Amino acid sequence: MQLVLMAGPANPALAKGIAQALDARLADCEVSRFPDGEIHVEVRETVRDADVYLLQPTTPPIEAHLLQVLLLADACRRGGATRVTAVIPYFGYARQDRRASGREAVGARVIAEMLQGAGIDRVVAVDLHTTALEGVFPVPLEHLTAMPALAAALQSAYRERGVVVAPDAGATKLAERWARLLDLPVAVVHKTRLGGDVVQTRGLAGEVRSRRPLIVDDMISTGGTMAGAIAAVLEAGAIPDVVVAVSHGLFVGPAAERLAPLPITRLFVTDTVAGGDPPGHAVHVVSVAPLLADAIGRLHHGRSMSDLILHA
Repeated sequence: MQLVLMAGPANPALAKGIAQALDARLADCEVSRFPDGEIHVEVRETVRDADVYLLQPTTPPIEAHLLQVLLLADACRRGGATRVTAVIPYFGYARQDRRASGREAVGARVIAEMLQGAGIDRVVAVDLHTTALEGVFPVPLEHLTAMPALAAALQSAYRERGVVVAPDAGATKLAERWARLLDLPVAVVHKTRLGGDVVQTRGLAGEVRSRRPLIVDDMISTGGTMAGAIAAVLEAGAIPDVVVAVSHGLFVGPAAERLAPLPITRLFVTDTVAGGDPPGHAVHVVSVAPLLADAIGRLHHGRSMSDLILHA
């Protein structure tokens, strides 16, 4: 079965990196809009009997990038593809995995079912907001982690007397994984979310006094959680020499304004999201192209993925 790589327009640099790592090329397709705003896609070469991998993070504008994936998958199915895998490095709606206050949609489940409905057989994602998200997918989900790649890049920047900090309770397991890898203690910031981009910190569990904090999370969106966590550890006596490591750097809304005045020495992100680096900080971008290329190669040839998968 022929391997076919196809990319939407959300992150062309990452798609090119994946293709180079696989010594393959990107199949020819077109994504455009009709005058009334409708998205139109066309696959311009044969995919009959092929093993197709659609490369597209669902970054802002999320709805457009998601619909592009759905339409490309449908086009590949109608073109005779044997198998279609969606490689979605950043999966939008991952935080909508449950009803927090009652009459809400479980957005992650809705999107997962849409992917299946478009003919997608499998999804590959990187560092989802929660490992429990696998439970809402009706198709197999390969949940990869960029933590080893981030940790390897961070080794030269991080110093003694460190402490790994989870910016909220949801990041506790992630912080514990980092702590085991780096042999450091853990602290957890307790927060309450007051709105989509407003949070309030309510204390800190763990000792950070006279230590250099490494704050880890799956993403930075508006920067509210990160700013609150940094304020909390500094108030508790941490050294104002903060290293931040996150998988997905969205940096939307007031993120740049919030992060600019903070004592962040180094900020590590991956390239799951194109562009969006906040001004005023030394951002180190770690590519997940080798990780995703490795996963695609293993899936195509039917090899084990166990050492790449993020387990709970």
